[in-house]
Amino acid sequence: MDLLPVVLDLLGIFVFALSGALLGVRIRFDIVGVMVLGAVTGLGGGIVRDVLIGAIPPASFNDWRYLAVPLLTGLIAFRFHPDLVKIERYINWSDAMGLGLFSVLGTQKALIVGLDPIPAVLMGILTGVGGGVLRDLLANRMPSVLREDVYALPSLAGSLVVVISWELGVFRSWMLIPAAALCIVLRLLAIRFRWSAPRATDW
Repeated sequence: MDLLPVVLDLLGIFVFALSGALLGVRIRFDIVGVMVLGAVTGLGGGIVRDVLIGAIPPASFNDWRYLAVPLLTGLIAFRFHPDLVKIERYINWSDAMGLGLFSVLGTQKALIVGLDPIPAVLMGILTGVGGGVLRDLLANRMPSVLREDVYALPSLAGSLVVVISWELGVFRSWMLIPAAALCIVLRLLAIRFRWSAPRATDW
């Protein structure tokens, strides 16, 4: 099961890179722009996390797979993207999957290096939302985490599952899957039913 976190990490990079690359296609970036947007989305959150927790150099610079996956994903999205009217749905699905996978993996890695529960949860959220924030900024969009729909709260839920099971001493690698699934489902439900966090005007 030690291989599971690596597989989930690469899967998270793929789905997040796919969301970035598809967004690049939709806003008519050229092939370089699509690949860069995909790579930044797939790797950005993990790089920021590793720098903050002192895991230097970041994992994406030590393993060729971490660079190959987002670049290949960008090429695939550029060559085989669906009709433009269908892309937004796939961006949302890929983004939700990346959010879930990166949130729980970021939390686990922070716990492994010795962070306390609250900082570990914050690192999980940062890992989950970081790539999407960089993607949206490069695409000249308001970052999803700052918009009205619920984005960071699903990440928090998945991270809490990891931290609580870790603190109780019952954590196993396979628990990353249901923790990520919880985050993904909450995010997709938030998109489907247009859930929103409280705003200043609500008070």
